[in-house]
Amino acid sequence: MSQETSETLSDILPLTPDVRAERLAELKRLFPDLFTNEGRLNPDELRQLVEPNEIHETERYEFKWYGKAASKREAFTPTTATLVYDEARSVNPDKADGNMIIEGENLESLKLLLNAYREQVKCIYIDPPYNTGKDFIYRDNYRKDKPKYWEETGAAENGVQMESNPETSGRYHSDWLSMMHARLLVAKSLLTSDGLVFVSVDDHEIQNIRRLLDEVFGEENFIESFVWKKSYGGGAKERFAVRQHEYCLLYARDIEALDEFWLPPDPEVEKRYYKYKDEFIETKGPYRLKPLEATKSMDAREKLRFSITAPDGTQVYPKRQWWWSQDRVDRTFLDNGIVFVKTAEGWSISYKQYLIKDDGEKRGQKPFSIIENFYTQQGTSDLRVLFSDEVVLQFPKPVRLIQRILEIAGDKDCLILDFFAGSGTTCQAVIEQNKKDGGTRKFICIQLPEVIEASSPAHAQGFRVISDITIQRANRIIQGYGANPQPIPDAGFKVYRLQKSNFPRCEFKPDPGADEAENVAALRRYIEEKEAAFFLTLDPNGEQAVFDEVLLKNGFQLHYTRTRREDFTNNTVFEVRDPRRTAFVCLAWNENIQDATIKRLRELSDNGERPFFICLERTLSTTSKWNLKHFLGDHFNAF
Repeated sequence: MSQETSETLSDILPLTPDVRAERLAELKRLFPDLFTNEGRLNPDELRQLVEPNEIHETERYEFKWYGKAASKREAFTPTTATLVYDEARSVNPDKADGNMIIEGENLESLKLLLNAYREQVKCIYIDPPYNTGKDFIYRDNYRKDKPKYWEETGAAENGVQMESNPETSGRYHSDWLSMMHARLLVAKSLLTSDGLVFVSVDDHEIQNIRRLLDEVFGEENFIESFVWKKSYGGGAKERFAVRQHEYCLLYARDIEALDEFWLPPDPEVEKRYYKYKDEFIETKGPYRLKPLEATKSMDAREKLRFSITAPDGTQVYPKRQWWWSQDRVDRTFLDNGIVFVKTAEGWSISYKQYLIKDDGEKRGQKPFSIIENFYTQQGTSDLRVLFSDEVVLQFPKPVRLIQRILEIAGDKDCLILDFFAGSGTTCQAVIEQNKKDGGTRKFICIQLPEVIEASSPAHAQGFRVISDITIQRANRIIQGYGANPQPIPDAGFKVYRLQKSNFPRCEFKPDPGADEAENVAALRRYIEEKEAAFFLTLDPNGEQAVFDEVLLKNGFQLHYTRTRREDFTNNTVFEVRDPRRTAFVCLAWNENIQDATIKRLRELSDNGERPFFICLERTLSTTSKWNLKHFLGDHFNAF
């Protein structure tokens, strides 16, 4: 049996998700009337939908810069790249449990994570280049048919030579915005519905990044602009004022999906505020007094305006309203939880806030918009103690600052992403916060192998690219450091490098003078000639790399497990599992998929398992490929 198919080049090349096509397909599913008979989006119909009564003028409020359209296009363009496991630089990989450090350009790396980690990241923290005029920025002006692309994105042996972004550049702000725009667009898709993104920034781009985040995440999802007091000294060299702060902007993926923020209990706060005791000290702990009268920050509610009878019979009314309903006030009064104090102005009414909540846990506190007590000097000290008293990278964030961000995020069992990893502060913060509170957080940190200057202390210690520092910092935290090393034996991480696809077909260059069918035929011939020789030369590490690439691009997270299935006797088939899904995989290049294998898959499918099956396309006949597609549908993929 045969089946005629109409293939394109993108059907054969191993790609990450085409987000642009997904968005259009979803729009067409919801609103088919917005498309022409030929299936193309009709801009006029779309404009009528969103602005039915609008008179279109040339002047309107928009956030625009040179390169904005190109950066969006770059964000949604699939990549043929892959991530290759670096066993030599990984630490306790059997204890990694999803912890990863990726060495490579972060936009391509984020795209590669998209299929497997979409809506899996609870918290993103990034400390991007501040665009001071001296910073290096990532330039997305490379093309996949240029060898230099792979030199620039991480496959070069000697690292990446970055370019600065001088203030004299006519596109000084535009280049930085384009760089950030593309990455934030992809990163948003990785966040869970209740996910958070924290962005560190200083005064150079605070206005622009705020508007950019409003556009990407929605102005309604803005939570807070934290002001971080970064230093406790200085001033002699300042001309006008002593600048002691930076910012950390916080946005939600969907603010309606969030719970309240509560920081863990603080012993100093307990000692300072919870000073009173009553008959409930054994079960509720000490208490503090909180005014019952609401502030103006609370929405006006008529039901919260009522009188409370004071001990002398006086009826006390609030100036505005109470925090609680009358029913709750009455219940708390019966439990001896209301406190009256007579003042010169009349009665003041408070309630007792006990240290221990009804669930038996100690009460935390809300985070303040001003973050203090974590200084840049501490970040410098964090590095010195790890690297022989040398500052191997300038201006690192303090570990305790990132730990505070993890506390605000709240979830102790979640995935943390940092795609401007720098010296690896986020790696250290996750490991140490887990040790502190018993959490099981995981991290994915991405860092470009940017060349280190030969004159720097880091170079003197043997580091040649910044990603070496990232990896070595996490290594020293886990293995222990200093005169009295204290290893963390239950922690580990895997290192992956961004590289070209393992499949030679990705190096195929279409003939611009040929049509699609001719190029597909040429690609088929190219695959037969190149991949037969390619698979013959694969060593065990190469086979693992192909396995990783195929699974990653089929939506499997990289900390998967695989087990040989003995019930498939005619082909080498593995059962692969990650935290979310399962598949049967046969990537033996010299084994044609046998009828008995297809029959076994059919049996499993008829029994309700409907397995996902992945194999190499070159191992299939036309008939077997059609049969698999027929009964597995979208649960089948051939690479």
